[in-house]
Amino acid sequence: MQFRRFGHKFFVRMDKGEEIMSTLANFCKNEKITLAEVKALGAVSEFEVGLFDINEKKYYKNHFTFPAEITSLWGTVTTKNGEVYLHIHMSAADVKGNVFGGHLTSAVVSATCEMIIHDISEGNSNGFIVERKFNDDIGLNLFEFVN
Repeated sequence: MQFRRFGHKFFVRMDKGEEIMSTLANFCKNEKITLAEVKALGAVSEFEVGLFDINEKKYYKNHFTFPAEITSLWGTVTTKNGEVYLHIHMSAADVKGNVFGGHLTSAVVSATCEMIIHDISEGNSNGFIVERKFNDDIGLNLFEFVN
């Protein structure tokens, strides 16, 4: 992975073989990013995405192992119990243009992943923190706005 910072934005290039979620989590930890928006495109050789069933309060995951173009990757970086917390969704297309997507669990870069991380944590002069807190009713970790 390589990156450059431009003001509050990081332009990141992940390389072949890197796993997107763990690389992103480590990057945010190392750069002390606690609140950010993430966008990316690129290509993957395998990925796992899921859907949360609110009635059952459980994720259904689908694992794909074929060359795919990332058609959309978007999400947020916040914290939970002071640790980096990623909430990322991704869709990717196969060679015939079929698109598969959902909540991203993992993805392995096949060629490159070009990512832009808009770091909001440093520019947050009002002192607010966006933490994650588990909501029993929904079954997910939701935004918790803290002063």
